[in-house]
Amino acid sequence: MMHPIVLYGEPVLEKQAATVTEFDTPELHQLIDDMFESMYAAKGVGLAATQIGISQRIAVIDLSVAEDPQQKIVLINPEITVKEGFQTGEEGCLSLPGFREQVTRPKKVTVRAQNIKGEPFETTGEELLARAFCHEIDHLNGRLYISHVSTLKRDLIRRKVRKLVKAGEWS
Repeated sequence: MMHPIVLYGEPVLEKQAATVTEFDTPELHQLIDDMFESMYAAKGVGLAATQIGISQRIAVIDLSVAEDPQQKIVLINPEITVKEGFQTGEEGCLSLPGFREQVTRPKKVTVRAQNIKGEPFETTGEELLARAFCHEIDHLNGRLYISHVSTLKRDLIRRKVRKLVKAGEWS
């Protein structure tokens, strides 16, 4: 089932998501399937559960955008354990449609997480995958990518969003 993407301004996006404690349940499998479906429908490469209004530490990533099932990544209770280098590039967010900004992120990160069965694993990503790991884990920690841009740019985005809300164009 496809879920609507929660937009910037919704409180769930600014709160730390709850740790997942029950694994390998039909509900968890369904939620992850729904998250991939919702992400693909929105043409994204990553989605955190908070972005569909569910406060659980789950993120899905697929840089191939459904072209290669081998690239599907599910991260449950993820934490970044190692950061290396820096990269700056344009970043956007499904919860902030129409906005893109230059964001500096680590060039390479290692993530410790659990799979759908609750088994711990580590994975390392570079370049775009490192950016996606950081972006989605930020969501699970209640942060959006705009927290990494200057105060001036962040305020400008907030003002534009307020105008869109007032005009009834942000829902």
